[in-house]
Amino acid sequence: MFEKILDSFRRRAIRKYAPACPTSLLPLKEIHTAAVILDVEEDGFNECKRELETFFKTYGIKTDFIFFDFRKLEKNELLLTSIQNTVLGKDINWYGMPRQGTVVMADKSYDLLIYLRGRLDFTGYFTVRRMAARFKVGISEMPDKVLDMVVSGDKREEILRSIKDYLKKIRL
Repeated sequence: MFEKILDSFRRRAIRKYAPACPTSLLPLKEIHTAAVILDVEEDGFNECKRELETFFKTYGIKTDFIFFDFRKLEKNELLLTSIQNTVLGKDINWYGMPRQGTVVMADKSYDLLIYLRGRLDFTGYFTVRRMAARFKVGISEMPDKVLDMVVSGDKREEILRSIKDYLKKIRL
């Protein structure tokens, strides 16, 4: 019974806040802005950020990094990322939708969205659907074919290399 109610609220949120917008593969020369979504709880998120930052800087692509941090912080523990570009557990409502005012609910559009969270949950799915981007890349398949390209691999380094190699090949 609770699952039906949960699904009802989630479907309504998708219809209201995250309409499907057309996306497609883009050559590197048409990518001027990018958003990268990382999970603070996953190993190597900081190295991943640095590597992608360097890559995008090389091609003059303005990049926004968005972090998901759902850890329970101790009293003396600090955030590992800036509060302005981090979605915290308290920013998610009871059925998984980010609250208004969070970075993923801002009305910004990008040429490229890279979703590098290994966890597939409603919050991640909603975020990818919600964010306006012309080309969406991720590491795991999502419902409704939201992503234009899915890159999988055993290690984060392999995945990043594959994404960067692909982007370089489609320079046109």
